[in-house]
Amino acid sequence: MRWLVAFLVIAAAVGLGVFFAGNPGQVEIAWRGWVVDTSVGVLVGLAALLAAIVAAAALALAALRRMPRNLRRRRAARRYRLGERELTRGIVALAAGQAAEARRYAQRAETLLAGAPMPLLLMAEAAGRQGDAAAAQQAYTALLAAPATEFLGLRGLIGQALRAGDDAAARRLAGRARLLRPDAPWLAESLLVLEGRAGDWTAARDTLATAARRGALTAERARHHRGVVLHQLSLAAERAGDLREAVRLAARAQPLAPDVAAIACHHAGLLLGLGRKRAATRAIERAWHLRPHPDLARLYLEMRQEAEPLARAASLQGLARHNPDAIENHLALAEAALAARLWGEARHHLTAAGAVPADAAAPSGTAGAPPRRLCLMMARLEEGERGDVAASRAWRDRALEAPADPAWLCRACGGESGEWQALCPHCGGFDTLDWDAPPVAPRPFLGPRAEDTALLVLPPATSRPDVAAPSDLAKTAQSDK
Repeated sequence: MRWLVAFLVIAAAVGLGVFFAGNPGQVEIAWRGWVVDTSVGVLVGLAALLAAIVAAAALALAALRRMPRNLRRRRAARRYRLGERELTRGIVALAAGQAAEARRYAQRAETLLAGAPMPLLLMAEAAGRQGDAAAAQQAYTALLAAPATEFLGLRGLIGQALRAGDDAAARRLAGRARLLRPDAPWLAESLLVLEGRAGDWTAARDTLATAARRGALTAERARHHRGVVLHQLSLAAERAGDLREAVRLAARAQPLAPDVAAIACHHAGLLLGLGRKRAATRAIERAWHLRPHPDLARLYLEMRQEAEPLARAASLQGLARHNPDAIENHLALAEAALAARLWGEARHHLTAAGAVPADAAAPSGTAGAPPRRLCLMMARLEEGERGDVAASRAWRDRALEAPADPAWLCRACGGESGEWQALCPHCGGFDTLDWDAPPVAPRPFLGPRAEDTALLVLPPATSRPDVAAPSDLAKTAQSDK
């Protein structure tokens, strides 16, 4: 487009030149004794030259006026480029685990990018990695000044409060952050942990309702969390002596978290306390149908403590028919049969559960080997039925290398708990315990942890050190005794 305009201008100038050359004309100007006699073409040329000189002078004056502003702009652009370079270097240094170097880059970037939030964030993270809590808190607090970065500052301060074990401050900051971003999943989980630690399960129920309404949690996760919260409220009502309210809450909690046997056992126990044995039996049977668990079978048999072992073993058939193909079903029947000295029945169910592999000569520790609990039950069977001490000892030796029995494992930290709890006893995570078999081998190394490389990662929900859990073999041996 520009070349077309230039072409038209040049064509117009040439056309005017040719026109005035063919039609020179005469112009005479007399002014205060001065007489100028020239042609029209020369006069037009002089006028054009004068206009060009005036325009050039105007442009020069305008450039002089703009020069200070342009110099400031160029200087600011250069500082911005340098600041971005220092910031990038700082992030790379932090990802490499060089916190001191990252902090130096962050200080330079903050000087070059005055008022920008990212250098403050980088400085806070680097200071936190160095253990300088005061500097990190100062940087995070500075982020609170601007509405655009207030949430970043709050998240950093929440992490600091959690690391320091100051649950009250963390909860107060989390409530403020919820007003800014009520749909943040990590914030909802953190609030549930903090409210659970404080024992404020009513507030946890409100937090969960808000998080579910805002879409901060998936429907399935919110449903399971709600069952756990209602269970905790039921426990509180039971401690307060309001058994009917406790039963009402437990009845609502059980179908929301059907995989947690402790919730079903608590519900059944409350019903037994009210003399509703039939309703308690149905509650256990519903839970057994969905997810069999040893605690359910144990409570089912405890309801018939007055009966003889043989009658108790027979009564367990009523529970077994609700999930006849489950391995835990065979184990429960085998345990009851051993107590009643029904050796053939016990062997049948242990074989069905996989205690005796298809290849009886298969060495222990191989794939498909029976877990410790089954090995110990087979040891009892061999000694009780046949008095075969050698075979019993072989099964006990086999239990030493057998895969561990299922336990309550935290999906967040991998810690093991002897009983289910709403909060993991190791990391403090809310509703993170699953009934599962411990991993056979150590997990493969998949690179550095997220908290070693990423910015703004919340620390574990508790600052308490992990507590070493007793070995599976010790627990099974104790139960065997």
